[in-house]
Amino acid sequence: MSNEQKILNMVGLATRAQRISVGEDQIIKDIKQGRAKLLLLANDIGYQTHKKMTDKCQSYHVPYRTVMNRDQLSHAIGKSGRVAVAITDEGFANKLSSLLD
Repeated sequence: MSNEQKILNMVGLATRAQRISVGEDQIIKDIKQGRAKLLLLANDIGYQTHKKMTDKCQSYHVPYRTVMNRDQLSHAIGKSGRVAVAITDEGFANKLSSLLD
């Protein structure tokens, strides 16, 4: 199994465990309130959204990573058109970070 597939599987598992947040407003809210442990961004995200999310992550010291494209990320969580996913569980965030490094 490829590393990319392991990442997608882990994101899917976090989704089923309800340890993610999606949607720009909810993600920003979770970052501000300290619930977001890791932010995953699609590599084809728009400039404005990318800047807004990464600036917020830097301000609140939340790690973020750019991963696969929006179709793969959306498929992993079972929702269409998603370009960002915030992981809200420390364990999932640590495992995903180790797979991404």
